Parts: sequence; structure tokens; C-alpha cells
Amino acid sequence: MQWLVDYFGDIPSSHRSIILVGGILFFWLIEGAWPLFHFKYHKWKHAGVNFFFTLTTILVNFPLAFILIRSSTWAVDNNFGLLNIIPNLPYWTQVVFGLFILDLIGAWMAHWIQHQVKFLWRFHIIHHADQHVDTTTANRHHPGESLIRFVFTTMAILVSGAPMWLIFLYQSLSVILSQFNHANIILPRQIDKIVSLVFVTPNMHHIHHHYIQPFTDSNYGNIFAIWDRLFGTFKTFDQRKIIYGIDTYPEPTENNTVSNLLQIPFQKYRPQSAENLGKK
Repeated sequence: MQWLVDYFGDIPSSHRSIILVGGILFFWLIEGAWPLFHFKYHKWKHAGVNFFFTLTTILVNFPLAFILIRSSTWAVDNNFGLLNIIPNLPYWTQVVFGLFILDLIGAWMAHWIQHQVKFLWRFHIIHHADQHVDTTTANRHHPGESLIRFVFTTMAILVSGAPMWLIFLYQSLSVILSQFNHANIILPRQIDKIVSLVFVTPNMHHIHHHYIQPFTDSNYGNIFAIWDRLFGTFKTFDQRKIIYGIDTYPEPTENNTVSNLLQIPFQKYRPQSAENLGKK
């Protein structure tokens, strides 16, 4: 485990950018060879919209990165957080337990709350409005949502007390797994059954992007699949019957233009199909 500490303790920002770009290219090639859906769309135009929001996510997070560093440094120096309650934990324990906490609070909880609180959901709609979900959709987040997720990531760091090398490991895994589980591919059923016991797979997360309730409010996980099973939000659905998008923004002119997507959180709210039951 020492090699993880050595590598991720010194990993520069440029390496994390390579992980992001390399992951997109890798899964994009796989999508072209073995796609789940043969979308009839302009792939580069679609990617251009999502790359714009990828860039805004980077621009939002980059200047705030010092907060993550300060939070981690303060927690470690002051023995604050769950990982610091027991001193001298083996590295493998720090890795497993730390990743679980960071993923639960920084990803699953952040995602779940955005679906429950109307104000936060307004910003998250941009991610769900994509009608051609592929690996580029992974980073399609409104700048406002990037700020929301940053708050939860900071909270996860303080609760866990994670050192920076572990945070860099978590962020790298988060990027790779997010690109993987959004990719326009499908795993063979038997392989998916095994892998999805631990990690979120495309088969699992695609269901979250089905355009209507109750599927929109299911399968929130990013890295670990355990949370949805544990909290009762796990659902299954026939992959071939999935229709991507969101029922409140069905028109391409609304869900595939940057200018309108940026304005969605501030437009008149459109209730989803199941909101008459008291949701959001």
C-alpha cells in the first residue's frame, strides 16, 4: 500500500487532467466498437456541449482546491475525523474505510440530496436532460452543481479526516468510475451481477438516467454499489427499454444548447411526473 501513498501523495494536477482526458478517450473508443444504443446524433456536437460543462467544472473546482488541501491538512494535524480516531491505522484500512466515507458523503449523499431538495434539483436537471447519455455525460454539471458537490466533498474530507494522498486517489477513482458507468456500453449479464456487487456499472447507472420516475430517483452511486442496496434506492430495468433524458425537458432545443442549460435553474419550475405524490 505504500506505493499508493507515494504516487498519489506527489501526483500533480497535470496527471489528474491526463486521467480525465484519457478516460474519456478510452471509453469513447469502446462505445464506438460496442455501443448499447446506436444513437442518431452528431457525436461531436453532443460532446461539445458536455465538454463545455466539463470545463466549467474544472474552472470552478481549480481555484477552490486550496480549501480541500487546507481541510485535509487541518484534519490530519489536529487528529480530526474518523480515520484519525485510531492512530497508526494500516494503509489498507485507511484506503478502504476512507474511500467508503468519501464516496458515501461526497458522491452518494450529495447526489441523493440534490434529488430531494427542489432548489438543488434545479441545478442537477442539466445532467439528467442529456438524451444521449455517453461517457461525456459524466462531467455535464451546471457550475452551480459543481459548487454544491464541492461543499459535500469538503464535508466528506472533514468527517473522514482523509490525508491528501487518499483524496487524490478518491478523485481519480471517482473520475474513472463516473466515465465508466455513464459510457454507452453494456456489460454481459453474468459479469455485471458480479461486478455490481461492489462497483457501480453502466448497467446499474443507466437506469438512473431513464426519463421518468421512479427510476430517476434510484441508483445514485458513483464508485461503490453498496449504498443504493443499503438505503433501498437500488432498481433494475431492461437496458434496451431505457429512454434517456428528463420528462420535463423533452425538446432538443432546450436540453442540448448551452445557453438554455445554463438558465434552467432560474426558469419556471416544471414538476416531474411523480411530484404530485409530494416529491420535491
